[in-house]
Amino acid sequence: LNVLRPNVLTRVSEYVPEIVAYIEKIIANGLAYESNGSVYFDVKTFDARSNHYYAKLVPEAYGDQATLQTGEGDLGAGDGEKRSPTDFALWKKSKRGEPWWESPWGRGRPGWHIECSAMASAICGQSLDIHTGGVDLKFPHHDNELAQAEAYFDNDQWVRYFLHSGHLTIQGCKMSKSLKNFVSIADALKRHTSRQLRLAFLLHSWKDNLDYSDNTMEQAINYEKMLNEFFLSVKDVTRHVTGETRLDSFHKWGTREMELQAKFSQTKEAVHITLCDNIETRPALDSIRDCITACNVYLRGGDPDCLLLRDIAAYITRIMRVFGAIHTSEDIGFPISSASAGNSNVEELVMPYLTIMADFRDSVRGLARSLKATGILAECDKLRDDVLPNMGVRLEDHEGRATAVKLVDKDTLLREREAKKKAEAEKILEKERKRKEMEAAQALREAQKRVPPQEMFKSETEKYSVFDDKGIPTHDREGKELSKGQIKKLQKLWQAQEKKFLEFQSSCNNHVAT
Repeated sequence: LNVLRPNVLTRVSEYVPEIVAYIEKIIANGLAYESNGSVYFDVKTFDARSNHYYAKLVPEAYGDQATLQTGEGDLGAGDGEKRSPTDFALWKKSKRGEPWWESPWGRGRPGWHIECSAMASAICGQSLDIHTGGVDLKFPHHDNELAQAEAYFDNDQWVRYFLHSGHLTIQGCKMSKSLKNFVSIADALKRHTSRQLRLAFLLHSWKDNLDYSDNTMEQAINYEKMLNEFFLSVKDVTRHVTGETRLDSFHKWGTREMELQAKFSQTKEAVHITLCDNIETRPALDSIRDCITACNVYLRGGDPDCLLLRDIAAYITRIMRVFGAIHTSEDIGFPISSASAGNSNVEELVMPYLTIMADFRDSVRGLARSLKATGILAECDKLRDDVLPNMGVRLEDHEGRATAVKLVDKDTLLREREAKKKAEAEKILEKERKRKEMEAAQALREAQKRVPPQEMFKSETEKYSVFDDKGIPTHDREGKELSKGQIKKLQKLWQAQEKKFLEFQSSCNNHVAT
């Protein structure tokens, strides 16, 4: 998943001595008390101190027993031991069968909140810059963490910034083993790549709930495809540009280049602002998408400024690396890995040879066209469509310019090929279906022409019961006389059928005469 390893991994079972010492200092500071082998935090006394106040994150939850009980569980059951219902356990006397550690108050176990305060304080000291966690942990867990640490250090700001993330849901419900609606990372990676999962998260605000669904992943897949196609196109048109630049590498910018550079500058500014504003990645990715759209429009205009395009592609690559969507040091685009290539850059190794092959194929295709050698053209198409995709190579033929050569993941190309074949097969089936429909409609029209107008309504006995001498209905099935308006419409239909029938008879007579 390209997640950076933590600097330290703490386990509660390894920090029990530190937790006990932490609790002892809070008691010494007058903000906790022992009761029947358990230790409770004195919320009222803490909140009365001039440099403290309780429930900073969710002030309205102070005194809410239902919320407190939900957060505390069995640890919140004081059985008359607590001085106030709002007090919470720092150390809980263990019952028979429960895990325990020795302490000055007897055998027991740490409270839920004290574990985090003690371990974080042991590693990071008396203040944290950023503390993260799920939005459901605001109260009581994070508020109690704050109270404990500030009581221990006797300061008024243990955490400077809290980042509370939204829930990851499935079909609108929070993932839960009890509901059996959870998806493991291993299962998710069977369906999608780690980059696609990361893009799915980046395309949503970290503070909002994210529903893991086919629609969510489809958005991520489409964004990844847009990025990759852009990178491949820029690589193709700028392949002759190396790391070394000379005076003749630069060309005067025209209006198109000035407009694209302005868009590039706007994009960088927008990305910077949105990331500084609460680390919002979704608007940043939207700005990058708009910039890529402008680049694609610019590319269609022909004769592009390669250095400008490479600068833009390199910037987007760097942002994707910052976002963890790229884990290697490529200048442009997503990495192309190969087990046989070791640590070498596969693209740098094979692209010169593929370019020579593509140029040779272009020459062969040109000669084959002039000679109308369809067999040779078919072999060139076979190389493009059937052979090279198995090697992770895509050729894109363009009228009037050299064939584009792009290295793409083999599995992606094979899926594209199968999708193309499926689309072509469906197109053929749709064409055949329409042909049959047209034939059926034509046969129906021909059959209708053969019906004399006097007979056209007489088979519709479910609608009509009485007909005049021309066969035009005069009464409905219940024997009720039809209105003048209804009869007028039927007369028009009768006249139209008479015309068709006369044309049919005329064509038959002409055929006999011939």
